Amino acid sequence: MWHARNLLGQGRRRGEEVIKGILLACTLVSVITTVGIILILSTESTGFFREVSLVEFLTGTKWAPLFIPQHFGILPLVSGTLLVAVGASFVAMPIGLASAIYLSEYAPDRVRSVVKPLLEILAGIPTVVYGYFALIFVTPALRMLIPQTEIFNALSASIVMGIMIIPMVSSLSEDAMLAVPRSLREAAFALGATKMEVATKVVVPASLSSIVASFVLAFSRAIGETMIVTLAAGATPKLTLNPLVSIQTMTGYIAQVSSGDTPHGSVEYQTIFAVGMTLFLITLLMNIVAQVVTGKYREVY
Repeated sequence: MWHARNLLGQGRRRGEEVIKGILLACTLVSVITTVGIILILSTESTGFFREVSLVEFLTGTKWAPLFIPQHFGILPLVSGTLLVAVGASFVAMPIGLASAIYLSEYAPDRVRSVVKPLLEILAGIPTVVYGYFALIFVTPALRMLIPQTEIFNALSASIVMGIMIIPMVSSLSEDAMLAVPRSLREAAFALGATKMEVATKVVVPASLSSIVASFVLAFSRAIGETMIVTLAAGATPKLTLNPLVSIQTMTGYIAQVSSGDTPHGSVEYQTIFAVGMTLFLITLLMNIVAQVVTGKYREVY
């Protein structure tokens, strides 16, 4: 009997070691992939900056690496990316947060079980479909309301991209609000607070760190989106704040040059990696800021 138990215990320990090894391997795959991406971006970007001045790249106001004379100022691509991402945030963040407040504080369980899956269907629609929706439906509607709107424009891409990331803000924010202890709500009701006051002055502040994290994640998603901006925003790098004109984002440029027409190893080809490294650093900085903000306002229950 003792021998059988000993063998059983050894078998369990071996099983635990196997599971531990599998989990470690999965972790290492993620780490190695990240390191590989950084190494490739760094190596190719180094080759690019041997040919192009870093000062010109960061401060130049004209981007035309595929034409003669060549210009390598990335500011037009950065401004186009931020213009679309900020516009999408103005659409997604208030609507997503309002949806989360309704689902967590007002909606009955039966309504929530229907509305939430329908809302999250938006996240499952392919982005190319969103891109054609922006080009074929949203842009003509905007041109009817604002005749000076160009066929390819940042506003149309911003609106549709904002619609696309609403579920991300709504779902994450709602989960954070549902995690707030019910005792806080009951205490506020006992003091005479209305349902809206409880939602906006108790629940939202208590879950602020997670809400901010959902905002940053949605903003990062908007910065990294490719198909919508490629189809709807255009391919004209401009340093502008006018959302009615054609612009080009960093991801849109990468998609354009990655089509295969640019010779491998040329400086034009290496611009893909320089732009990709810039995009990587921007999103990394945003995540660092998000970590600082969420750590400052985190509530533990």
